[in-house]
Amino acid sequence: MTEQTNEAIVGGEERNLADLRRMSAVDKQILIFSFYRDAELRGARLLFNLIGHLKDADSQLKMTKHLSDETRHAWLWTRRIADLGGSPVMVPDGYQRRLGMRIGVPRGIVEVLGLTVVVEERAQSRYMAHAALPNVDAETREVLKAVTEDETWHLSWIEKKMREVAREEGQEAHADAILERYRQIDRDVFATLAADEAELLRA
Repeated sequence: MTEQTNEAIVGGEERNLADLRRMSAVDKQILIFSFYRDAELRGARLLFNLIGHLKDADSQLKMTKHLSDETRHAWLWTRRIADLGGSPVMVPDGYQRRLGMRIGVPRGIVEVLGLTVVVEERAQSRYMAHAALPNVDAETREVLKAVTEDETWHLSWIEKKMREVAREEGQEAHADAILERYRQIDRDVFATLAADEAELLRA
């Protein structure tokens, strides 16, 4: 994949489906896996920030395991890219960055946890949609299976923790409102990526 192609695909305004269609099947895989890798790394950064705020023993145990999973997922996608003979493409305008631009800085732990829930939901749905395609090679399917299994646990514990904290702070209604707001923003943001991802996934 040339540097010029990288810029055309992930650089923002210049991206279009004609550029995607000119790419080889392998280059398309490398690009989609780079988007996944970017999301996992940004998710890990979000969790790293959370560790300093949830100081109870149970949260520390679960968050450290969760953070370990996120970085392992990023490694699995990096290794898959390397196995294809490529290197990760830097993604300046991926899903997490677009979501963050729309949401802004979350205020308080309930909002940070709510954002984490929505990010995990999107990761799980992306991986499940990819795995359901008929043309997925065995090596990629193995990675998708591993990361999807982890996302199920991530979603379960992080939403329970969000609701627990919200109850303790008397913010249960706020937690529901935050999830509704963030999920709507997520749908809007993902719609800006969906066409390009669909084209890549047809590789």
